[in-house]
Amino acid sequence: MLVVEDVLTTGGSTRETMQVAKASGGQVVGAASIVNRSGGKAHFDVPFASLLDVDLPTYEPNDCPLCAQGLPVVKPGSRPVAT
Repeated sequence: MLVVEDVLTTGGSTRETMQVAKASGGQVVGAASIVNRSGGKAHFDVPFASLLDVDLPTYEPNDCPLCAQGLPVVKPGSRPVAT
């Protein structure tokens, strides 16, 4: 089984899907994404490939240039912000 995701950021969704597949008796032989935004930080115990690697900067809250300009920060992705 190959686990493929559209956009990979942390790898959390891919790892969760791999766990579900393994728990259901599947054998995961690889993982892939169309876009990899992880900056090389997402690692798996199977080979991984992506079509496009995108290096987007991340900032600590105190160093955020949008915050310094008073602009609202919008969290991209499908996961809600933890409160």
